[in-house]
Amino acid sequence: MDPRRGYWESSSEDVTRALLPTHDEDRLTTTGELSCWSGLRTLLASKYLAVASGPAACALICALVDLGGHPAARNMLGVLAWVFLWWITDAVPLAVASMAPLFLFPAFGISSSDAVAKAYMDDVISLVLGSFILALAIEHYSIHRRLALNITALFCGDPVKPHLLLLGICGTTAFISMWIHNTPCTVMMMPVATGILQRLPRDELEGGWDARVVQRFSKAVVLGVVYASAIGGMATLTGTGVNIILVGMWSTYFPEQDPITFSSWMCFGLPMALILFVALWATLWLMYCSKNTGRALSAYLDRSHLRRELSLLGPMAFAEKMVLAVFGGLIVLWMTRSLTDDIPGWAVLFDGKVGDGTVTIMMATLLFIIPSGKNDGEKLMDWGKCRKLQWNIILLLGAGFAIADGFKASGLTDILSEGLGFLRGAPVLAIAPVACVFSGLITEFTSDDATATLVLPLLAELGKSIGVHPLLLMVPGAVGAQLSYLLPTGSPGNVVGFSTGYITIRDMVVTGMPLKIVGVAALTILLPTLGSLVFGMA
Repeated sequence: MDPRRGYWESSSEDVTRALLPTHDEDRLTTTGELSCWSGLRTLLASKYLAVASGPAACALICALVDLGGHPAARNMLGVLAWVFLWWITDAVPLAVASMAPLFLFPAFGISSSDAVAKAYMDDVISLVLGSFILALAIEHYSIHRRLALNITALFCGDPVKPHLLLLGICGTTAFISMWIHNTPCTVMMMPVATGILQRLPRDELEGGWDARVVQRFSKAVVLGVVYASAIGGMATLTGTGVNIILVGMWSTYFPEQDPITFSSWMCFGLPMALILFVALWATLWLMYCSKNTGRALSAYLDRSHLRRELSLLGPMAFAEKMVLAVFGGLIVLWMTRSLTDDIPGWAVLFDGKVGDGTVTIMMATLLFIIPSGKNDGEKLMDWGKCRKLQWNIILLLGAGFAIADGFKASGLTDILSEGLGFLRGAPVLAIAPVACVFSGLITEFTSDDATATLVLPLLAELGKSIGVHPLLLMVPGAVGAQLSYLLPTGSPGNVVGFSTGYITIRDMVVTGMPLKIVGVAALTILLPTLGSLVFGMA
């Protein structure tokens, strides 16, 4: 015992001497065991086991699985296990794991290097890339913050009306998420929300009895931003990667069918998102607001605070106006490319050779041409401002499309189709919600995009096997993948909200479960009715 410190200080050697007879070989054995444990900890910390799990699973499948003389299909199954394990274990960065098909597919004889590389850049990927550049421009000029403060101040009320303030915050987040990817939307809007909450007490020592009421409202604000971002992204193709994956896989598996366009998806996705948004607002209001919430908030927050923050941003500059003009023009082009059979959109002028990605890249290019009006020669955007581009998401989408191509090229789709034949004759209205729930369970433990990449090819083959329109199953699979409301692991947006410290896993489960149930129920009603008209499934 060290008398200067007042507690026992021991090393591995001291413990050995105190407990065991003093023998050199015993000390060597103990030292060796400690070295083994240290080596094991190092191995686990370095994720070498996670890295090895992918190749090991692939090797086991290729060695043990027999798919009736279809080596390419067996190899495809092994490669899928390899890539998916790297995704869910985070063995390597997401972008690196998503590039694995570029070398695995040619190496295992699934498809040529040229064929797999083409999956990583098509019109759908162009749509995402251009949207990300526009989102960076909006973030750079703080347009999202100005919009959020304006709408929140409008809905805040004087005195504070909590249900209207929640509506303003959630509505702003959902609207922004309709036009940019939901993860960047959550990242941009969470500081706006927490900036409002910073004026509120976080414990009872600061605010007394009212602090408990205010804390519950703070939970509602953070949960509202997280869930509204996911719900808003469901409404459009650009809002989330899952919708993009659905469009890409639909065109890959069924090229003879009419493609899913921006406007056609919005006709279905927007009503679905509106139902979920109303459910979100009602849930937050009923669970986290009471008759005393408004009085408690009025002591710390009022419309003048929000107006003061808005005034600090100053008047809207020329650059902000130009970014909004480019963004507004893109939305108009998206919505009018293809209208109806009787009223064709502007795409008919180009013989149908242009897509949503075409105009997205064109409008994003304008950001690098239009002057910012600040310094001579400075444009709205330069490539230095694009360093934050989410290449990991872009590569993940490319991997999803490559896997869809690999399913088809290897013959694995035909084998799956034969194996699912026993479901022929099952009621469609029962299978669609089951597909949604199945996808919704998987998505709580891995990312939305990874879930869609795994589930949608299976549902496409299931649709063909049981003789129903494949979208009756693929759309539920895509929607279910976006209902990741229960755990922080469900999506990056969930992690952003959870990391603020305002919410717990219990809060997410209690709030997210009603939303998940409403989502499945709304899909069950809308898909065979509105969906049949929009997607031509009648």
